[in-house]
Amino acid sequence: MDGVRWDEQKVAGGPEELPGMPALKGLVRSVRTPEFAGITFHEVRARSVLNRVPGASPMPFSWTVNPYRGCSHACTYCLGPDTPVLMVDGTSVRLADVRVGDLVVGTEFRGDTRSLVPTPVHAVWSTTKPAWRVRLVDGTTLVASAEHRFLTPRGWVHVRPEGCAGTERPHLRRGDALIGAESLADEAFRRPGSPPVAPAPPDDVPGGRVVVTIEEVPGEHALVDLTTGTGDFVADGVISHNCFARNTHTYLDLDAGDDFDRQVVVKLNAPEVLAREVRSPRWGREHVAMGTNTDPYQRAEGRYALMPGIIRALGGSGTPFSILTKGTLLARDLPELTAAARDVPVGVGVSLALLDPELHRRVEPGTPTPRARLDLVRRIRDAGLPCGVFVAPVLPGLTDTDEALDALLGEIAYAGASGASVLALHLRPGTREWFHTWLAREHPELLERYAALYRRGAYVDAAYRRDLAARVRPLIERHGLTGGGHAMGGRQGSSPEGRDDEGRDDEGRETERSWPAGAVPEVPAPVVHTPPEQLSLL
Repeated sequence: MDGVRWDEQKVAGGPEELPGMPALKGLVRSVRTPEFAGITFHEVRARSVLNRVPGASPMPFSWTVNPYRGCSHACTYCLGPDTPVLMVDGTSVRLADVRVGDLVVGTEFRGDTRSLVPTPVHAVWSTTKPAWRVRLVDGTTLVASAEHRFLTPRGWVHVRPEGCAGTERPHLRRGDALIGAESLADEAFRRPGSPPVAPAPPDDVPGGRVVVTIEEVPGEHALVDLTTGTGDFVADGVISHNCFARNTHTYLDLDAGDDFDRQVVVKLNAPEVLAREVRSPRWGREHVAMGTNTDPYQRAEGRYALMPGIIRALGGSGTPFSILTKGTLLARDLPELTAAARDVPVGVGVSLALLDPELHRRVEPGTPTPRARLDLVRRIRDAGLPCGVFVAPVLPGLTDTDEALDALLGEIAYAGASGASVLALHLRPGTREWFHTWLAREHPELLERYAALYRRGAYVDAAYRRDLAARVRPLIERHGLTGGGHAMGGRQGSSPEGRDDEGRDDEGRETERSWPAGAVPEVPAPVVHTPPEQLSLL
């Protein structure tokens, strides 16, 4: 890429003018270029890049490095700043006045029923962009971006139909009913003494929540959005989708119909800062994981080339590390990785969910093809490096047949993978709704089955996990990929007899046994910390 052309694309103005982004500390400049259409790169100088993983879990790492924040997608959902937001004490606060840490009312599924629940506000941000006015029959007026989504009896729908590359996405129409808080009234979430949320009369459902008009508001307007724990909140009485936190970006980068602005924060000085941090006498040379939140080998790495310096800093300091990616750009850095592996333990993981090129195109648009990723595995192994493959996510009813799994594991073995782990689909709040919309469009015959399999939440039913594990175990053994379940300290082998899943705990969450041999560096002692976002799978 021509450096002069890139420099000429600098976005004028300070951080307060950046579309859809809060003010960024250390911002150097923001860049747009035709070669990355629709993406704005916010180049920053970071003070630190080593991140300790909070909490506790049986995952095999305690530190991460993320040279990028965001992976081609960020948030564009937003509403007018005067929109009243329902708080847990029953009062309403202007959207613009909501603060991080506030408790607002969101929703979650309890069994098959969506209920009101308290949820914390994790982030608040504002932007300026075109807006649309949605008028309801009861006189309520909602001002929102075209991408904003409201909950209706047919699921989450956008304000306007125009989606990615001219496609039409589910959108509001005149006569649509918006689901309001009154129809989900739930006494359980309220603090003692809080005023109740009155349920709607039976003959008033949907009542006044019917859309009368949807009209463009001339010019551009200040809009505001939140990130909440449930992925939604109550806006002027109706259930409103909100901005995804960056760490909930989907593992497969599924195209959510242009739901996200493309804002990528690039830590320009990540190699230099990391080199300084790992030279500190206080640094304990613990395992550092990369690719567990955002892929370090996303397309932008071809321009910024941060990973070679990061690899050299870790290897030169005696720090073991691992990389998880689906990006074939890693092949560029094989000389650096092999050099580092002579000094420190190195793990490499590649994700590969399926072989079918047509299904790949529909489920993983814009990502390297399955054949390209198999070739990457082969090149990693030819370079003398280990490589574990995550067969994830397995999609019930689509990619989980014995024949499909056998064929995929056979190709993975033929490519020379050190081991493989098979993980079923995980649906986080927010992405759950997106996936169900995709499923309704592409495979409506599976909707009832998915409702049953994921009736308890984000993780698939335990009986399904047990069945999948039982079917996968002999396939992995037959193809010589029994490194699935590799853990720190050199323990290998498939899940022990009696486990009810394919490397997950009793709640369905990934454990260290989720990691295939080769994906984790051989270090002497286990580290207990939170699981990687990237293995959350959708």
